[in-house]
Amino acid sequence: MPATLADNRSMTVPVSSGAQPPVGGDDEALIAAYLDHVRFEKRLAERTIALYRQHLLALAQYAREAPVDLLQVHAAHVRRWMARLHSAGRQGRGIALVLSCWRGFYTWLGHAGRVPANPVAGVRAPRSAKPLPKALGVDEAMRLADFRAGAAAVAADPDDADAPAEGADGGDAWLEARDAAMVELFYSSGLRVSELTSLDAAPSDTARGWIDLDEGEVHVLGKGGKRRSVPMGKQAVHALTAWLAVRLSGLPLAAGSERALFVGRQGTRLTRQAVWQRLRQRSLAAGLPTPVHPHMLRHSFASHVLQSSGDLRAVQELLGHTSIATTQVYTRLDFQHLAKAYDAAHPRARGGDSSKK
Repeated sequence: MPATLADNRSMTVPVSSGAQPPVGGDDEALIAAYLDHVRFEKRLAERTIALYRQHLLALAQYAREAPVDLLQVHAAHVRRWMARLHSAGRQGRGIALVLSCWRGFYTWLGHAGRVPANPVAGVRAPRSAKPLPKALGVDEAMRLADFRAGAAAVAADPDDADAPAEGADGGDAWLEARDAAMVELFYSSGLRVSELTSLDAAPSDTARGWIDLDEGEVHVLGKGGKRRSVPMGKQAVHALTAWLAVRLSGLPLAAGSERALFVGRQGTRLTRQAVWQRLRQRSLAAGLPTPVHPHMLRHSFASHVLQSSGDLRAVQELLGHTSIATTQVYTRLDFQHLAKAYDAAHPRARGGDSSKK
């Protein structure tokens, strides 16, 4: 690479220099002048300028192969080069960044009257498929829900670091009852972590959400201030009943007025961060291959209900989605499940001989 592009350019160029495209300059000179422009006038960071240099040198290489000068590039060239980036494995978001750099370069040339139109103006990067939400398989979800931790697994509670000392067995049983109830409620009702941590143990005028064990329901205030009621399974009701029986035991006296359903050892409402940490620790202790986070249990709840019922509208209501389009992502998870079942069961799925028994 010529030194004029490999270095950081002379810092003696004044900020107000107003770098312009050189008249009659070659492609390298055009790129160098543009990099001066974004450095001294746009004041972009050096890391960004380094990326711009990389993208513009790739543009110049494509132009040489065409062959065409940078000042003669048309939209058809850009689309062809974009296709090459895509076929080389670039994702839509990465291609969009490259096109943004090229578009800025030609906008600068256009303002200087060097090109009649911006060849990148109407070119858009291909959309990247949204990644599927990560969900546990049914067996994995059951393994986590059925897991009961021993003393070593529950002794270290991040939100209880300064808690008063108490007997190891009693402390472990308290944490185990709480964490087991959280897992059961997450998987049974598909709550968001913010919905779970805002739950109170009983209804009140100021409660954002609460549980009703008699009716087997949890009432939550979701996104956009939208209230909904979600059923709880029997296992969740049993786990919550066990937790409520010990919830205030061994806590400071002031904790008796705390309305939060899930509390730390200081008797205050459990934070979202603490829930994340406890769930991660519990999933690893249960032997799951990857750490589980709260939203993964929400995804698992939605996917498993859809697999069993096929009722997308019901899943939408249970999750509290305003739009059915948000819920439709779970149909892709459901299709994955069906595709795996097909591959495992259909005699022609793997190109085998269907005549063989």
